[in-house]
Amino acid sequence: MGNIKDIPVKALDGSELSLKDFSGPLLVVNVASKCGLTPQYEGLEQLAKTYGEKGLTVVGVPCNQFMGQEPGTPEEIATFCSTTYGVTFPLLEKTDVNGDARHPLYAELTQHPDADGEAGDIQWNFEKFLVDADGRVVNRFRPRTEPTDPAVVSAIESLL
Repeated sequence: MGNIKDIPVKALDGSELSLKDFSGPLLVVNVASKCGLTPQYEGLEQLAKTYGEKGLTVVGVPCNQFMGQEPGTPEEIATFCSTTYGVTFPLLEKTDVNGDARHPLYAELTQHPDADGEAGDIQWNFEKFLVDADGRVVNRFRPRTEPTDPAVVSAIESLL
């Protein structure tokens, strides 16, 4: 697998963004505003605040592929995230994470297996990938694993 940080991405507002600008590890998460798991934004923001100064960057990737749970425009998504959950971490443009139009970032991420050895398609909103400072995927956590789960926290701490 290649360096995740080499894959071109765009910010939520459509501007160019390079994951290389973030020198430390990344926690890349496909997010949605109208999902039962949406309260995980709170835990993601907590991780961003707790570990941001040590180098972690949480990267949210809005996706509307799971029952249309991210229907908003970039402006609506940004407003929802900041006003409802106080999100300060970067959000990428709305992206397909599965299927024929899967973004190259997710083509790479989905090759990495979870703790049970399962790789492949994203199961639902809020699937999490931990990427080390060198751009290698080191952990994959399925959607129901809370951002503040001890397994996620210890994996992050091991990279800082």
